[in-house]
Amino acid sequence: MGFIIIGIGSITDMGLNRALLQIISHGFIGAALFFLAGTTYDRIRLVYLDEMGGIAIPMPKIFTMFSSFSMASLALPGMSGFVAELIVFFGLITSQKYLLMTKALITFVMAIGMILTPIYLLSMLRQMFY
Repeated sequence: MGFIIIGIGSITDMGLNRALLQIISHGFIGAALFFLAGTTYDRIRLVYLDEMGGIAIPMPKIFTMFSSFSMASLALPGMSGFVAELIVFFGLITSQKYLLMTKALITFVMAIGMILTPIYLLSMLRQMFY
């Protein structure tokens, strides 16, 4: 959601258009992940990640879909989240509204989010399915 705010705040056509793409992408990916979480709960009746484990073998289709939507959520290149985040970033850089120091600070915060998201999602996948 931070990329959407940054895209809107850049006040450039590129940033605003890709913020809209990020909104649509996040909506589809988020809905798919919530659907898969509900489907997984219906099948195994477990809520906590530390109780799950090894469910990749009995539910391979759910595992495949969960993995692919998780990779889309963390903006893996080739997926819709990557395109939106990359062009929001370029929209921020080309914006004339902010000073160089402000752009560097926002870029640093964006980089921290791009590092923490894969750590969280990959550890979630590992705990659930392996």
